[in-house]
Amino acid sequence: MAEKDDPADEEQDMLDEGKYGKRRDYDPSFNGPIQNRSCTDIICCIIFIIFIIGMIACSIFAYSRGDPYRLIHPTDSQGRICGRGELQNKPNLFFFDLLQCAKLGIAVVAGCPTPQVCVENCPSSNYVYREAELDDKKRKMAICDYGIDPTKGSYEDYKNLVKTEKCAAYHINSTNIFGRCIPSVFGQLLNQTTAIVSDSGESTENKDGESVTGVNLRDGVKHLANFYKVKQYGERVFEDITASWYTILIGFFVAMVVSLLWTFLLRWIVGVVVWFTMIAFLGIFGFGTYYSYRRYYDLKNQNFTEEFSVREAFSFDIDYYLSLQKTWLAFGCTSATVLIIFILVLIFLAKRICIAIELIKEGSKAIGQMMFTLLWPITPFLLQILVFIYWGSSAMYIASMGPAEYVVNETQTQEGVDFVLQKLPCQASQNDTSGKLCHFVKYGGDEYSIYMQAYMLFMFFWLMNFVVALGEMVLAGAFASYYWAFDKPKDIPSYPLFNSLYRAIRFHTGSLAFGALLVAIVQMIRVVLEYIDQKLKNAENKCAQYCMKCMKCCFWCLEKILRFINKNAYIMIAVYGRNFCTAAKDGFFLIMRNIVRTVVLDNVTDFILFISKLMITCAIGIAAYFFYQAKIPVLSSTVPSLNYYLTPVIILVVGSYLITCSFFDVYNMAVDTLFLCFLEDIERNDGSADKPYFMSKGLQKILRKSNKMN
Repeated sequence: MAEKDDPADEEQDMLDEGKYGKRRDYDPSFNGPIQNRSCTDIICCIIFIIFIIGMIACSIFAYSRGDPYRLIHPTDSQGRICGRGELQNKPNLFFFDLLQCAKLGIAVVAGCPTPQVCVENCPSSNYVYREAELDDKKRKMAICDYGIDPTKGSYEDYKNLVKTEKCAAYHINSTNIFGRCIPSVFGQLLNQTTAIVSDSGESTENKDGESVTGVNLRDGVKHLANFYKVKQYGERVFEDITASWYTILIGFFVAMVVSLLWTFLLRWIVGVVVWFTMIAFLGIFGFGTYYSYRRYYDLKNQNFTEEFSVREAFSFDIDYYLSLQKTWLAFGCTSATVLIIFILVLIFLAKRICIAIELIKEGSKAIGQMMFTLLWPITPFLLQILVFIYWGSSAMYIASMGPAEYVVNETQTQEGVDFVLQKLPCQASQNDTSGKLCHFVKYGGDEYSIYMQAYMLFMFFWLMNFVVALGEMVLAGAFASYYWAFDKPKDIPSYPLFNSLYRAIRFHTGSLAFGALLVAIVQMIRVVLEYIDQKLKNAENKCAQYCMKCMKCCFWCLEKILRFINKNAYIMIAVYGRNFCTAAKDGFFLIMRNIVRTVVLDNVTDFILFISKLMITCAIGIAAYFFYQAKIPVLSSTVPSLNYYLTPVIILVVGSYLITCSFFDVYNMAVDTLFLCFLEDIERNDGSADKPYFMSKGLQKILRKSNKMN
């Protein structure tokens, strides 16, 4: 017979069986993931396939009618793409009068109510049409609409071309920014309030006689001007990446090796890390409580009179606040409260913390026995990249479908500023009766493309979550095979990872699609709420804004809860081969019957993995910082020449963090799978010769259990 536990050691978190299901009965034929299983959630699998076919159909329709070059390359007022077709030698877009853009706000890239033509090169000088009055040769500098020759006819004919917007009244020395000719109004010219002078000394003005100054040009192009600055920084950053790419790759390799070694070391140091951190936590808050109360009583004994006025209340003088008794009293009360709560947690949950530590050690051993599990995250990562590329390209083609659209802006002037009242459709290259410009806006209508975009976005969420679910179920099946091997590693089946992948795809595609569908629906609702929230930002109804924020918070929490339930459901499916709903119910009830153990394990695991990620990332970041500053004498001769030494450092820090996340996500899945198997083990078995425990001897020792063999 198995050794009985003391009453004090009985699990206090075993709840009413009638409320959270029945404890698992012993099954003599069970020894790990069931091999003889059938397909689950077939209806959802069929629906999933139908939706994928619909996604492919949308993509084919978009690929046949769309042209993403319409979105990437600039487009003139007639809807023709610069740098393509008959305009192949004219890749840059020139705006006749950017002052019109400044009047209507951010409208430089598209929709600016001024004629736009494609040109071979952006203008490299300042010019105003009045210069041609004295010198006809100056007309050659003018930029006009296609087929218009400004040198023909008299000056009055040329002036009439300017008035009718067939030729630009002026142009400024410009820079090519994303295919748009943007005036280089930087430096002293940026804040110039007087008219910009042309190369001939004439004051620059548009066809209506408005002076072209650095200030009003800046207002018209300020956002693209910022892009220009970013472009300069981007070029330098690109140079740094090009110069240091090999050292960055070496850094990533080092991060992989360190993460792998750390995973193996955790089985020996996890207990030391956890208990040392807890002791350090106790020491820090104990000293903080002592020091805070000592400072409080020192100030109190000095009979210090506090003077607290509005000026001090809104000041940021740290020394002033530290001289107040109330500050140290607040510090002392806070640290003492945290200290007491932490001590109580240690007293009542010490045993469960030991169980969590032992399970983390067991997870490290499982990974050591199945090394290919560390490489498995590469597969879902590549699948997610493919899904993203497919969705992104399809979305671009859908956005570029349909004919060109043209509008006339109906404006109203208030205090010298033009406000757009409405946009009326018009025909290409035609103006309305008042002479307002009919200009190109975009390609594609809203009749069906919006619904296609929404459908593609939903499928993007569904497929991405399906890939995540597949990755979790495959790992769960492999680690469950490890736990339910009685004699480890002898009884571990061959190719556990490959067999788990086969079972997941062959039998449980429908279950994976079902779980992914639930999360995708919630994510889609969150997108709709985010869109509505953006629309309500300028609304004065505070109640509506508050309700919207509450709904966003609720659906965020719902998504987290669904992910937690799904993860445990995938583990149960990987082990027992049940359908999604049954597996989710069984996993949830199993956790609720052991709720305290679950909470402790989750927090301890999250803490260990956070410390591990932090240590590895910080180590790589610090080493990179000193290396690229040539502060490591041995390696100083290998440091590349850089514009910003922080460029490779930041890339290495971000990349190292992602690498550690990839490794420790496997670790986290191992611990979660082993934990559910452990809970099943203590419910199924009692340690007798007929029903021996599958848990490690370390866990048996902590629980005061043991296997009694005949």
